[in-house]
Parts: sequence; C-alpha cells; structure tokens
Amino acid sequence: MPSTSSSSSLKQFDNLPPGLLDIPVEALHTLVPEPALFHLPGKRPETLFVSVLLHGNETTGFLAVQQLLQKYREQSLPRGLTLFFGNTQAARHNLRRLDGQPDFNRIWPGTGLPASAETAWAAQICQVMRRRGVFASVDVHNNTGRNPHYACINKLESEFLHLGALFGRLLVYFTQPKGIQSGAFAEFCPAVTLECGRPGQPYGTEHAFEFLDSCLHLREFPAHPLARQDVDIFHTVAQVCIAEDASFSFTEAGADLLLDSGLERLNFTEIAAGTVFGSTAAARLPVVVKDNAGLPVTERFFAIRDGQLTLQRPTMPSMLTLDERVIRQDCLCYLMERMPHDAERL
Repeated sequence: MPSTSSSSSLKQFDNLPPGLLDIPVEALHTLVPEPALFHLPGKRPETLFVSVLLHGNETTGFLAVQQLLQKYREQSLPRGLTLFFGNTQAARHNLRRLDGQPDFNRIWPGTGLPASAETAWAAQICQVMRRRGVFASVDVHNNTGRNPHYACINKLESEFLHLGALFGRLLVYFTQPKGIQSGAFAEFCPAVTLECGRPGQPYGTEHAFEFLDSCLHLREFPAHPLARQDVDIFHTVAQVCIAEDASFSFTEAGADLLLDSGLERLNFTEIAAGTVFGSTAAARLPVVVKDNAGLPVTERFFAIRDGQLTLQRPTMPSMLTLDERVIRQDCLCYLMERMPHDAERL
C-alpha cells in the first residue's frame, strides 16, 4: 500500500496503490479492501471529491476514474483530487451490497440508521473533507433499469444547478432518502449525484469521465443564474416500496403482486392516472408510498381496481427496474413531478 496517514479506523493515503489504473473492478478489493481516502495534489488546492462504488454493482464511476487517472499519469492534475472507493467487497461479487451490510449510500450524516462502523467512517470522511476545503463533490452511480443520464441535486442553489447542468439538461431535485453522500456534502460544498445509465455501457463511462475532467478544469462556478431553457428540473415527491409482508414477482403468478414486465419503459415518462403497475389478489395495497417527510401517502398514489394496482394521479417515475433483489433492497421506484422554474428563481 502507498504511504498513509490514518485517524481512527479511516485510512488516508497521499498516493495510489500500484496497479490501480489497470485493475478490473472485481479485483479492486485486493488493493482497497476497506474504506479509504486517496488525496492527490493538483495545481489548484481546492479539492474535487469523487465517490464511486457506493453500490458495488455500479461500476461506471470506477471505470471513469481509471480513465481520468490514466490521462494525468504523466502530468499534474488541474486541481486537487480526493477519491473514495466505496463498497469494494460488494464489487467483488457484482452486488449492490453484501447481505448484512448497510447500503453505503444511506449511512452518511443525517441518516436514520443506528450507529455502526459504517456511519462512523462516513461521518469522519465528512469531517476530513470539510477541513480540507472542497470545490465540489461528485458521487457516480448507475441505474439497474432503463433510465436516461441525469444529475441529482439536494439544493436549488446556483452552484448546485450549474454543477448539475454541466452533466446535462436533465436534473432531479430530491431531499429523500436521508443519509446519502451528496446530501451530507451539500452542507459544505456544491454536490451532485450522477446517474449514468446501466453499468457496462461505454457511453456512460465516457460521459462520467468528461464531466470529471471538466470539473478539474473549472476555475469557479458562473455568477449568473441558470437560464430557464438550459435545464429540465424534476422534483422527487415520493418513494414507492414493496410492503414488507407482501411477495412480488415479474413472473410468478402466485405472488401477492405480479408486476408488469414492461414497467421500466415508464422511467422519465409523464404517465396518466389509471396506468397499471401490475395485478394483485391482495386485499390491501402491496406497496407503501412515503412522501419527503417520511409520511405514508400510499392511497394518494395507488388503488386496487379490478385486481390491478393502478396509479391514482399523473406522475413521472424513475429508477423502475426488473431486478427483484434491488427492488427489495432499495425500492420499486421514485415518483416525480416537473418543477416550474424561471431565471429569477435559478
């Protein structure tokens, strides 16, 4: 391992382990077996913080970082860069998280999870980076379902909007769930979560690489507000989960909820009331919907009509996937609405 300075359980390094630039993601745990920060110097001292692999099966961010490091192998970085490689043990098995692990993107300050080793090192990372001074924070993710590329922000402040727009015109503003990396860093620097489509797609890696390289070269955020025509902003208003005591499937007719196998085509599509999500023989709703305050609003969005789980009001879903393990570990989807905005507000 490279030279290190450690505090408590969090390890910190000032250079990269040999072989990092070429290692396959499933072998990364052999170089980075546990949470660690890698602080790399650059021409400007204000640091770009980049987090990848908080979910072990979302590999685009790691591949983009490898490409970025290869570009600057023989030259100085334009600004300081701190890298955090998240769940390398889950990446070994191409899983979001291992059984018994918390979700590494739900453990950051503000989480409702009980204290653990993971919440401790997440809090320590925030303390370390707050002291160091961060120009911007970027957390790179993939979707398991069919989704466009988009950037997520947790505040509607100008610097956040400009940072998100650097990735593309499609922005999602959300305040739930709590305990996410970008939400924690948003308390002391502009922060964004990149959603780069499915893993394994070359365009996703290239898009993330170009964004990170642009952030390294960005001297400052524009002082002018973002123009209305430059972005489309959607606001996440609810999270939809399968009820804990309900079974579900895309193929097994005996499940409490038989989901429509074409659901993921609805992502980022404004759909009408009456849209059917699946069929059910259950006497009560097999899903639970919570708003941004964590309050149950299931009946506001869904009803059972003629044995079908039916949408009650117009909305736009995101993150619908056919991966049943991810649905149970995380959620079925989020529901969004288009956010009215104008140049004065942005």
